[in-house]
Amino acid sequence: MGTRTEFLWAPSGRSYEPRTPCPGRSSPSHRAAPRVRIKYVRFLHDIKPPHDLTYDDVFMVPRHSTVGSRQSVDLSSPDGSGTTIPLVVANMTAIAGRRMAETVARRGGLVVIPQDIPIEVVTDVLAWVKSRHHVLDTPIVLAPHQTVADALALLPKRAHNAGVVVDENRRPVGVVTDRDLTGVDRFTQLEVVMSKDLLLLDADIDPREAFNRLDGANRRYAPAVDAEGRLAGILTRTGALRATLYTPATDARGRLRVAAAVGINGDVAGKAKQLLDAGVDTLVIDTAHGHQESMISALKLVRALDPEVPVVAGNIVSAEGVKDLIDAGADIIKVGVGPGAMCTTRMMTGVGRPQFSAVLECAAEARKYGKHVWADGGVRHPRDVAMALAAGASNVMIGSWFAGTYESPGDLQHDADGRPYKESYGMASARAVRNRTSEESAYDRARKALFEEGISTSRMFLDPTRPGVEDLIDMIIAGVRSSCTYAGAGSLEEFAEKAVVGIQSAAGYAEGKPLHASWS
Repeated sequence: MGTRTEFLWAPSGRSYEPRTPCPGRSSPSHRAAPRVRIKYVRFLHDIKPPHDLTYDDVFMVPRHSTVGSRQSVDLSSPDGSGTTIPLVVANMTAIAGRRMAETVARRGGLVVIPQDIPIEVVTDVLAWVKSRHHVLDTPIVLAPHQTVADALALLPKRAHNAGVVVDENRRPVGVVTDRDLTGVDRFTQLEVVMSKDLLLLDADIDPREAFNRLDGANRRYAPAVDAEGRLAGILTRTGALRATLYTPATDARGRLRVAAAVGINGDVAGKAKQLLDAGVDTLVIDTAHGHQESMISALKLVRALDPEVPVVAGNIVSAEGVKDLIDAGADIIKVGVGPGAMCTTRMMTGVGRPQFSAVLECAAEARKYGKHVWADGGVRHPRDVAMALAAGASNVMIGSWFAGTYESPGDLQHDADGRPYKESYGMASARAVRNRTSEESAYDRARKALFEEGISTSRMFLDPTRPGVEDLIDMIIAGVRSSCTYAGAGSLEEFAEKAVVGIQSAAGYAEGKPLHASWS
């Protein structure tokens, strides 16, 4: 016999009990909804805050721990998405492309390809990502007769910042980096400036052995070749090390995972079926206001396709929204209205909710039905990811933070001081609307462009110490692993159960920030 669900704090000030499915709503989501005792994050001193909270408003208290090592913490998500680290790259055109999808999936995360990209292109991206190697990075391939200008245009596309020069049989004959190209005439052919002193690795080499070989030869990277000596990929020392620390997010056939989004207008079922047929691993039905009838109708259309992959829907910020979307067939609910760096919704409309409280309430509601939530937006530091997971999120979506990396789709640009940056923009901005409505009439496009709720252009500077998305993932995951050990949790589910959270003032938050200069 089921027991009453235990809540140590109800964000709206009311208590909760597990619900049974509503009469007449017999979606697969609810047929086997378990009535189990569920524990959630506990507030220090059982304080019930009178207002909603952001990530900055809360902190976590250390607890007794038997977790011996950070690396022993299992960060795989229980939500069916297949992630081995709880990170999902948001479906923003300036961020989520094929290079990002490949790199993040190799480290265990998931990238959602945006809805405004033509379905033919998305299908190609899905196939390309799924054909990538689990250890080797995709190389930048150049021919000996290509020029320095060609190489300079391509090298910033990859964090390894190296191009492999191959012959007509795709066998490596040299490598080039930006150092080789500095101060050289842009029309010089690469065979003149490339380094011919090559260290070649076997494509199937054990990552630890690869690291030792690279370290012993004092090489930062090396091309990897197949049995016929043809280029198969490139491997850096750090990449070899990461391959021993991360587990790729792979499907049942051992291919890298990738997700894709559809909107709630037009032929939703038709596009969703095309994505499912193309092999998408998670399907995201996405709109800024997810708690509306159009979303519920779209969800029902997609559920009628009987997809064998998780269906994500959002965005919402309330328990009521969670219940309605689960009733309509959602497996995972996307939570967040207005916390994103590129979003102006709250300033334009006054609509939204502080993200920590939104995730806390929505995760609690979803768990009653055995479902999950993704925390979407508001993440600025690794601590924010940890707080979202403590609140009950099964994955945390990141957008603008990853825009300023080599792997984001935009071209690398430089400001007047020479600092490299990428351009980013919100998905409700006029720029995004123009891209999404390119096939509509001039009148309809002009009318929709009047209604903007996002920043159309923003410079996201590359961090000189962490210019690649993997560098940021390392930092985030190191923080999350430590948070779990502080809470005494060996998994994400334990983390949400064992975390003890307190409420702090702005001064308390400021106290936790490091000081980069003397204060005397």
